[in-house]
Amino acid sequence: MRAAAVLRNAAASAANAAKPKPMSADPTLYHLAPTGFWKKFRDAVVVNPEISSGLPLPDKHRYPQPGSRTERYATPATSASDVAFNSYSDRDTRRAYPKTSVVTQSELSALLLSSPATGAIEAGATAITAETAPALTAAIEKLPAGRAYLASGITTAASEGLPPLPPTARVGGKWIAKHGDEIPHAPDAYFPILGYN
Repeated sequence: MRAAAVLRNAAASAANAAKPKPMSADPTLYHLAPTGFWKKFRDAVVVNPEISSGLPLPDKHRYPQPGSRTERYATPATSASDVAFNSYSDRDTRRAYPKTSVVTQSELSALLLSSPATGAIEAGATAITAETAPALTAAIEKLPAGRAYLASGITTAASEGLPPLPPTARVGGKWIAKHGDEIPHAPDAYFPILGYN
């Protein structure tokens, strides 16, 4: 190397050593900056010439650049994209309705016979199976008549076997609004709320 180059490098390193190191990354490193006349014009006009232009260099900021690759993107294959053993009905959570409970006649008659209202099964007796279970009509005939069947909490005789009325189907007909008790509030305050029974 020439002596002039060595001296120049030494002077540059000494000048850089005297400068304080920046606390953050260079904001202009990956941003577009004007050159030539427009750099001088910008330095003269702008309040802070050291500030970044905010325009990123596309060849350095994003590599590879968007749209620069020649191959087409293909979705990677996963277990969700596999057609085998992956039916839509298993994956459809919006239609995951509860399954309907089905009770056969033999199961119902076995349940009715084993209830405490008709008597407990003796110790050592064989379990009731589908073959040994009686018919449903025979089990219903053994139920106590004339009173509510309380073994499972069902009260049928209280309303002559009819289900309870919904709240909207009142015996008296249409609901008529009546003023209720006054809601407590300050005596001089604006309080436009009324209570109804």
